[in-house]
Amino acid sequence: MRTRDLLLRVTIVGIGVGFAAAPAFAFDGSKSDAAMAAMPLVAPAMPAMPARPQTPADAFRSGATFIKSGDITRGLHALEYAAEKGHPLAQWKLGRIYADGEGVPADVAKAFDYFSRIADEHAEDSPDSPQARFVANAFVSLGHYYLEGIPKTVERDPERAREMFAYAASYFRDPDAQYQLGRMYLKGIGAPHDPRQAARWFGLSAQKGQSSAQAMLGAMLFTGDNVPRQAARGLMWLTMAKENARGNDQQWINKLYDSAVAQATEDEKALGGIFLKSLLKTRRE
Repeated sequence: MRTRDLLLRVTIVGIGVGFAAAPAFAFDGSKSDAAMAAMPLVAPAMPAMPARPQTPADAFRSGATFIKSGDITRGLHALEYAAEKGHPLAQWKLGRIYADGEGVPADVAKAFDYFSRIADEHAEDSPDSPQARFVANAFVSLGHYYLEGIPKTVERDPERAREMFAYAASYFRDPDAQYQLGRMYLKGIGAPHDPRQAARWFGLSAQKGQSSAQAMLGAMLFTGDNVPRQAARGLMWLTMAKENARGNDQQWINKLYDSAVAQATEDEKALGGIFLKSLLKTRRE
């Protein structure tokens, strides 16, 4: 077929399509009444795009922001959504909210449930992961609940408490768990009475700056309580504990410190000061 014939055919087809697609016109060139009536007065609106589902991480961030601003209802709703999706920080935050009664009535049974989810689902998370300290804290919280029990929810089980503390202390190297484990060995509750083992765990925790562990280790070393007496080193740890103590721990730690200072010789005080300077210098370096 020649190019001229091809162009003519395309033109004719285009004209036909144009007539089919165009609104009907009267013979005089004006739009027909039927066509005018059929035409919409307003162009139809485009359908709204569906909202992108919120991710668990987004829900956690918005929930934490709402809680901080005092909007507890919206905060809990967002955190619960994230928690149901398995977000460990949302589960932990909800556990702490119900454990401490932060803006809601305290509910230790709910707190226990959230902390248990974390322990069940994240026990093998890397100890170097960003959420590791929250997972460890969940184990420590469970340890306290098993140690004391929860009426109608959790029976008192010191041995189970020791397992919770021991896991967080050894796998996650958590200083609070190490301190609690030391207390159990020192008192022989849920664990054999073993002061040397207690001193070991207190020492690991004290090195991380846990003030209660520093005080307990210092007192044991100063008095020689079932461990070789090292009065100067005990004074060093008691001094550290006194400087680091906060809140309710200040009173009993200050008493231990004051008692040791009152009994110490001048030489023990001087040597304790030398040990303290050396420790602080090592940490700065």
